[in-house]
Amino acid sequence: MEKKELVKVEKFYPVSGDGPTKAFCELLLLDTFVVKGLRVVDGKNGLFVSMPREKGRDGKWYNTFYPVSRDVQKDLEGLILEQYNTNKQ
Repeated sequence: MEKKELVKVEKFYPVSGDGPTKAFCELLLLDTFVVKGLRVVDGKNGLFVSMPREKGRDGKWYNTFYPVSRDVQKDLEGLILEQYNTNKQ
């Protein structure tokens, strides 16, 4: 049986310009599922990863994909920001 990677950055799309969004990316989970719509954002406290989201009927935005623990959030953010820094150079 072949070993599957848990998570990897499948595609990475840097964004040019002065806006807060610096890149979009897609994740591949277990070599089986693709998650689109993650963004690298330059916020007031530095770079962070924004999860995919959609607007609800009430006009508020809701994440459609998110880690269930802070540790997983940090690992995922580290993976994506590492890719961002590699592509930036």
